[in-house]
Amino acid sequence: MAAFCPLPVTPDLPTLRAKLQGLLRFLRDTLSISNAHTVDFYTESVWEELVDLPPETVLAAVRKSASEAEPRPSQARTLMEADGDTGMTDFPKIFCETSQKLVSVEAFALAAKYYSVQNLGICTPFEQLLVALQGNQNQRIGKTLKAAEFMNMKKSHEVQAMSELIGSIANYYGLKQVIDLGSGKGYLSSFLSLKYGLKVYGIDSSNTNTHGAEERNRKLKKHWKLCHTQSRLDVSELELKMSKERKAQNAIKNKADIEEVFNNSLTNQEKMSTSNFLPDFSGSAISNIRNQMETLHSQPHQEENLCFENVFPLIDLLPINAIEPTSSQQIPNRETSEVNKERRKMTSKSRESNIYLPLTSFITADSELHDIIEDLEDCLMVGLHTCGDLAPNTLRIFASNSEIKGVCSVGCCYHLLSEEFENQHKVLPSPGLPHFLISKTRWKRGCLLSCFDMILDNIPSHPEPQCTQKKWGFPMCRYLKEERWCCGRNARMSACLALERVAVGQGLPTESLFYRAVLQDIIKDCYGITKCDQHVGKIYSKCSSFLDYVRRSLKKLGLDESKLPEKIIMNYYEKYKPRMNELEAFNMLKVVLAPCIETLILLDRLCYLKEQEDIAWSALVKLFDPVKSPRCYAVIALKKQQ
Repeated sequence: MAAFCPLPVTPDLPTLRAKLQGLLRFLRDTLSISNAHTVDFYTESVWEELVDLPPETVLAAVRKSASEAEPRPSQARTLMEADGDTGMTDFPKIFCETSQKLVSVEAFALAAKYYSVQNLGICTPFEQLLVALQGNQNQRIGKTLKAAEFMNMKKSHEVQAMSELIGSIANYYGLKQVIDLGSGKGYLSSFLSLKYGLKVYGIDSSNTNTHGAEERNRKLKKHWKLCHTQSRLDVSELELKMSKERKAQNAIKNKADIEEVFNNSLTNQEKMSTSNFLPDFSGSAISNIRNQMETLHSQPHQEENLCFENVFPLIDLLPINAIEPTSSQQIPNRETSEVNKERRKMTSKSRESNIYLPLTSFITADSELHDIIEDLEDCLMVGLHTCGDLAPNTLRIFASNSEIKGVCSVGCCYHLLSEEFENQHKVLPSPGLPHFLISKTRWKRGCLLSCFDMILDNIPSHPEPQCTQKKWGFPMCRYLKEERWCCGRNARMSACLALERVAVGQGLPTESLFYRAVLQDIIKDCYGITKCDQHVGKIYSKCSSFLDYVRRSLKKLGLDESKLPEKIIMNYYEKYKPRMNELEAFNMLKVVLAPCIETLILLDRLCYLKEQEDIAWSALVKLFDPVKSPRCYAVIALKKQQ
């Protein structure tokens, strides 16, 4: 390990368990809100069962709370009665003691904010971690990266931040190999190999993704070479231009020397020489510029790292006399040719390490990496938005393989997690069944939208369970296993909602949710069906009206839509339209609770890592802007040095 700064201090296991205890107390009374299904909102009178307030009051209070980044200290002290480190919550101020209905939205929102990752104090600042990993390095290499032309803004933001962190960890440990699980389209893998000179194995369960990643990486390499060539040409042009300028200056200098000799004024000659050659630059500045030019010649790999930048002409930023020639008899073209030959030799050697190899394999917690990667060596394991059980399995593989020295995992799609204590009377599916083979790229539309797409239907997105599973996605840590804690699928689905996006005006698809909830009441009353066996799907975006929506939906469900006259359908619409704000307000309560459920899932994973004996350091780190990328938290761990 390189001699860098000590890594930031993170909460120990007893502290994290105390945080968990307080969070569980809050969630025991609030999970009924997260687990209520939007489809059944009207058929099961959800609002009347769980909320004892007008919807207008709820909406106003929630919007006010969302506009405040953090709870004010005075508010937090009023709500929380300290009980050691657990933060006991005064629940009677939130729920009615007799009916258990919500009676104070302000207290509810404040408690939810209190139990978020950021406010619990369990998150390690990203910048602080980078400083420790990078030590006394003068420049953050990720700052010069321009990747937007190859991916959308969200993906570019994610790849730049995560690749800088992974590159820093690899340098900290002196590692050259990275395994990217759930690599998808291969953006992160390609970036790590080309930008940071790492050998990356990108493993994805989809053969289509693997082939697509290979083609995309080929194009990226082509662009990389073009930019590398352009940067060499710019340097050569700079040298040639400077050479011409030096010749002109030498002529002026010689003329000045003759005049000064004629005037017999040696002192004035020295002043003129200094004035002509260094008009505004100190000796230190010249030294720095020389060093930069020498770096361009002596470190071709670093020059390659400029490939995503718009290469700027240095001569436009420097005075023509800023750099002195090493010899007045230089032949620029010949010298440049020799430099380029040497650079090509070194580049060819360096490319042996910066390789990206996409592989197709379905990964479970018991996967043998040596069977997949023949030259497996000390490495890092990473995953950017790994779906469902792949995120916890990444941590299990890390913990059980001695070659893996570090892990950086950003999970997503919590609704696809398997839960050990969910529906215990049923036999749950094994990780080898098809619904676990869902590629992560299926969910790249953003967790907020994909989550509500699934809320529109009342059936699970996977086949019926057939056999018993041994390793579960949740819970992982001992404490939650002892508590036999279960969130439930609807609550995990709610955890995918993006509070920060809603807070900046990217609201919820209220009307489509309203249409689906009213449709459910029609199906129940007119067809006697309480639970559908088919998806309605994304019909809303194709419909011109509620009537059109109902007709299309009934036809897709295989129900006789001619049985319902237009008047009956519109009567349902008119009946529930005044209550649409109830549905909107209730879903806003779910959004407010979403960070708490996500906190529980992340704390579970961090506690699991803290329980492992050979792990030296572990933390939660907020890598991304949550508005750009709602699943923004990385679980990071490093093993002890042998």
